[in-house]
This record gives sequence, structure tokens and C-alpha cells, in this order.
Amino acid sequence: MPQPVKIGKKTRMSYSLIQEVAPMPNLIQIQKDSYDWFIQEGLKEVFEDISPIRDYADNLVLEFIEHSINDEPKYDQEECKERDATYSAPLKVKVRLVNKETGEVKEQEVFMGDFPLMTEKGTFIYNGAERVVVT
Repeated sequence: MPQPVKIGKKTRMSYSLIQEVAPMPNLIQIQKDSYDWFIQEGLKEVFEDISPIRDYADNLVLEFIEHSINDEPKYDQEECKERDATYSAPLKVKVRLVNKETGEVKEQEVFMGDFPLMTEKGTFIYNGAERVVVT
């Protein structure tokens, strides 16, 4: 039996068997949670997958110890749009290089590149243009 359903300002007749309306999920929060997981866990898993790196003679071993993303970007979001810049922060990784022949061990923090930061709206700013990732 049809029932009147109010949608916005209009009332329509609903012929559906199920009378419940599913709540709309916060799609931006889903994107933000996914990005936060990637920053906290995903990058760690990537570095664990590729570490250690060995040379062909197995004399040198490069290990990724820990990574960090500086929370303070070079420019804020508005400046990035004005300067046609990317809203990003430096990704730095602490690495250990072991020379098996000499027993020498070097640890150093290495700049890996600028990592894009997500805005509060769930978007990224690349070359001054605000963009969204669609999968």
C-alpha cells in the first residue's frame, strides 16, 4: 500500500515494501579515516615490505627504521592555491646502512619527498587546484 513520504519540501508516494530510510553515511569522514590509516599504518607496512634492501654482493644492507611526516606544511592551503603549489609536508625516514665487510653502521634521517596532505574537506591541493580522489 503506498504511503506518503516527505522528501525536502515535497511529499511523494512511496510504493516500497521497506519503510525505513537508511541514514546517509558521512562520505568525507570515510575518506579522512582511510587517509589517516594510510599515514599511521599503511606507510609503515610499505617500508616493512621493502626493508631491508641488499646490494648484489650482499655487502651493504639498508633498513628503514621509522618514518615521520612533518605536520607543518611549507604553505597553508590558501597560499598553495595562490602560488599554484601543492599542499604537502616533508616525509622523512630514519635509515640504517650496515656495511657487513667493515662492520660500520650509519644511521641518518633521509628526506624522501613531499607527501600530499588532505584538507579538512577531504580534498588535496595539487599545483594550486583543489582535487578529490575517486576510487
